Amino acid sequence: MSNQKWGQVLVVEDEQSNREAMRRALATAGYQVSAFPGVDEALDHLRRSDDVLVVVTDLKMPGKDGFALLREAKQIDGRLGILMVTAHGSIDLAVEAMKEGADDFLTKPVDIFELRKRVGAIAEKRRLEREVRELRSRIGELQGFGNLIGKSAEMQRLYRQLEMVAPTRSTVLIIGESGTGKELVANAIHENSPRRAERFLPINCGAIPADILESELFGHERGSFTGASARKVGKFELADKGTLFLDEVGELPPDMQVKLLRVLEEQEFMRVGGTGTIRVDVRILGATNSDLERAVSEGRFRSDLYYRLKVLTVRLPALRERKEDVPLLVEYFLSRFCEENERPALDLTPAAMRSLVENPWVGNVRELRNLLESLVVFATGDKIDLGDLPPEYAAAAAGNLAPAMATGAPHPAASPLLGPALGLPGGSGGGVLSMDEVERRAILQALSETSGNRTQAAEKLGIGLRTLQRKLKEYRARGLYEG
Repeated sequence: MSNQKWGQVLVVEDEQSNREAMRRALATAGYQVSAFPGVDEALDHLRRSDDVLVVVTDLKMPGKDGFALLREAKQIDGRLGILMVTAHGSIDLAVEAMKEGADDFLTKPVDIFELRKRVGAIAEKRRLEREVRELRSRIGELQGFGNLIGKSAEMQRLYRQLEMVAPTRSTVLIIGESGTGKELVANAIHENSPRRAERFLPINCGAIPADILESELFGHERGSFTGASARKVGKFELADKGTLFLDEVGELPPDMQVKLLRVLEEQEFMRVGGTGTIRVDVRILGATNSDLERAVSEGRFRSDLYYRLKVLTVRLPALRERKEDVPLLVEYFLSRFCEENERPALDLTPAAMRSLVENPWVGNVRELRNLLESLVVFATGDKIDLGDLPPEYAAAAAGNLAPAMATGAPHPAASPLLGPALGLPGGSGGGVLSMDEVERRAILQALSETSGNRTQAAEKLGIGLRTLQRKLKEYRARGLYEG
């Protein structure tokens, strides 16, 4: 897709050769680019244009610098993406700029491929935010919150709860099945809070190896361990005055639970290898798809940390509990994927829509999203009918078959695709299995399909690596796994 369709990029750099190199690199990648040697010219252009998505600016320039541009540009359009370019010796200043609202930074000399990658990521984020706003403005009956979509009674209750939770300073624990949109809810809380002008930083506690998680959260000093060639600023420091979203917080190892508890209580920490205490003002939003109360009772999660996290609790409904929202989500995802794939608009026939509404959606919104993306890519006409759906989804309308596990779904349900392998209804195994047994077989199948690679298997299942390792340990203790 032509990047020009989604707006332009501004390059602000006083040094002519650097400015031209960045302009040419981005233009070659398909972006519409306007380049300026100074801040005032760039701001004048911003005031006259309404399609700028990303500003790439040098941090240090004669007269007004990148900080001045950042502050004034955000006043003109608070949704602008900002990429700072800085010399190696000015990294601390770049970090300060990120605290003030910059999205990312690059060090000089600028790597052209990295420039395109960073600009692309920022532009895509802004484009999707714009797309959601435009879609929501077209769907007049929606009474939503942030970028959340749904008009069901369950979602209306959630919106009312979020309206009360968002303006507070309190820690929030978001509970929901995999694929229900926990990060989207966390972002909506942040965007409707007094901290909305500051950074929202997500981190998946279950996806980062335990030996580097402390450095990711708190940073480290140069020389603090092998390979620590430079100081690293951690997520807590970067999120100062803003919001830090800890996804899969239940997967934190015990030593990190102690350190997180201290930050929650004292709002201070030390970098790895550091001697000085760093104070921060960060709001913590945690999320989990596991039973933390059970983890506490089993001694896997600290009770004091649990109660510090659940000052306020938000529970997200599963998609099967709000079926009337399925058509709205279908409309949104079809519109989005048709635009992304530069193809004419698609509609579902009533029969196909009924089938999707009646589907149990084990993988929730993520499963629906993945299905619709696939349908758009492989569509041959302007209508998607019942026969265009994968067999397990088409059969769901009759109530005699559940869909296969979508990418990221926590458990596979019965289907002709998974039945023979897992021994589920619809396969050769017959009978009804407990969810624990379904889960175990899904894990073993994922390990088999990835040749025993636990990291890939965890990604395939949509769970954290430590969750997978814990499950395998439990199975081994029960004699159900020998790997």
